[in-house]
This record gives sequence, C-alpha cells and structure tokens, in this order.
Amino acid sequence: MISSKSAAIILLAGAICFTLMPSVTRAAEFANCANETAIGKYTLVEVSNCADTDASCVLKRNSNATISITFTSAEDLSELKAVVHGIILGMAVPFKLPNDNGCKDSGLECPLSKDTSYRYSTTLPVLKQYPKVSVEVKWELMAGDKDVLCVLIPAKIQ
Repeated sequence: MISSKSAAIILLAGAICFTLMPSVTRAAEFANCANETAIGKYTLVEVSNCADTDASCVLKRNSNATISITFTSAEDLSELKAVVHGIILGMAVPFKLPNDNGCKDSGLECPLSKDTSYRYSTTLPVLKQYPKVSVEVKWELMAGDKDVLCVLIPAKIQ
C-alpha cells in the first residue's frame, strides 16, 4: 500500500514529466535539395504566415505568399534565376513565377559578390483555382546552368 505522501510525490513527478515532454507538433522542416556541385547554400528560409510550430506552411488560395531565402555563394554571380516546382505524389510540376529574375524586384541587385550574405525575397500568387493539396515546393536559385541553392518547403494549399 502506498502512503499518501508517496502518492503525492508520484503525482508531482508525473505532472513534471508530462509538462517537460516535447510537443507532438513539429515545425516545418526545410530540406536542402542541392547537389554536391551547388555553389551556394542557404542559411534561413522564411515563408509568410508559416509559424515555427507548423508542420507544413499553409498557402491560402486567392492570396499571396512571400518566400525569403538568406544565402551565400562561393562564386561571384552576375545573374540569378528562380526555378520552382511543386512536387505532388512524387511528380515535379513546373510552377511559372510572375518574375523569375532573381536580380529584379527581389531585394537583390546583381552582380552579387562571393562569400557575402544576401536575402532573396519574392511574392507569388496562390490562385483560387489551385487544388487543395499537400505539396512539397522545390525552390532553386540558378546562375546560368549552375545550382546556387535548392530548398524543399513542405506546404499545404488551402
């Protein structure tokens, strides 16, 4: 038989353990999809209205989403182009950006110097006719035929 003092200690220990347990909600994890020949790397990815606790970034239809990527390059860049695909059920579907020129209206002005941190930012429409699906957004920044960076962004179109 457990004394009331022992029971209180067990209940208190249980309450402390429950309080300290990690939450089952996981934050959206942005994955590096660049190959080994990529000449840059990202240090920060931000998606509008995507909280640190969201498992996927919610892209609301009939609105705009802003994507910002902070990165550095190991080479000087005279040009920068954004290439975006939506990966749905394992298929990469090209996504046409209103402006794929990474040196125009993105917060950047080319040429870019190597080993310097830059912040690329663009806003894109999430059209009403897009289906409500989970999608992995593959966002690449290219300099000519060279990969600068590639990031996978888990998202849900709602």
